[in-house]
Amino acid sequence: MIRIDPRDGTPIYRQVIDQVKLMVMTGQYEPGDQLESVSNLAARLKVNPMTISKAYGLLVGDGVAERRKGVGIFVTAISEKKADRERQQLLNASLKEAAGLVVQLNVPRPEAVAQFNAHMDNFEKKKGSRKS
Repeated sequence: MIRIDPRDGTPIYRQVIDQVKLMVMTGQYEPGDQLESVSNLAARLKVNPMTISKAYGLLVGDGVAERRKGVGIFVTAISEKKADRERQQLLNASLKEAAGLVVQLNVPRPEAVAQFNAHMDNFEKKKGSRKS
């Protein structure tokens, strides 16, 4: 489900785009899935419908979604090359933010790396236990 953080400095339309792309990359949205209508999402998030329309228009322009006249906006199948680019962009944005926080908090690099590795191990264990 798409959520926004009005306190985040990121524009709302960008938050929507980033969340939809993340949901596509993680398989929460699959090709052919219909996105929530502009009016419903705008009402639920309590934002101007033009903000959602802008986000959806940019998703269509990026090839992540397609507009079906009179029906709605649907997730498209994207090439593996494009999926790799999207994954890298999402990962880089998160790592950049995390690295900035590490520096601001004056956490020594080895400690930050150790914590990162511990979190990775934890997530991999959880993911492994769900497959069994």
